[in-house]
Amino acid sequence: MNKKILFLVLLGVILVPTSCFAVISNDLPTLIDNLAQQLGLMAGSLSIIAFIVAGIMFLTATGNPSRMTIAKGALIAAVIGIIILALSGTAKDFVENLFNTTGAG
Repeated sequence: MNKKILFLVLLGVILVPTSCFAVISNDLPTLIDNLAQQLGLMAGSLSIIAFIVAGIMFLTATGNPSRMTIAKGALIAAVIGIIILALSGTAKDFVENLFNTTGAG
């Protein structure tokens, strides 16, 4: 229970300043772009932390098959998170280009 509370407090400490920095703008597209950028940075940081934690889980498993399975699952989840994060930038650019009508006559 205490670990969950600590995690939520740390997440709040990371998320509140991120959202505050994203609010500094006058128009909605800039606000959305700033917020997406800040959330991407936060997600990248969290995915790298998850990758490091999975590595530590591997190191501390000491050959225990059940702990190795848990560490392997955590490592796969961290890698999938990093891949999704990398592809999200591409998807954002694709959607922006799809709906961008400024160059069309």
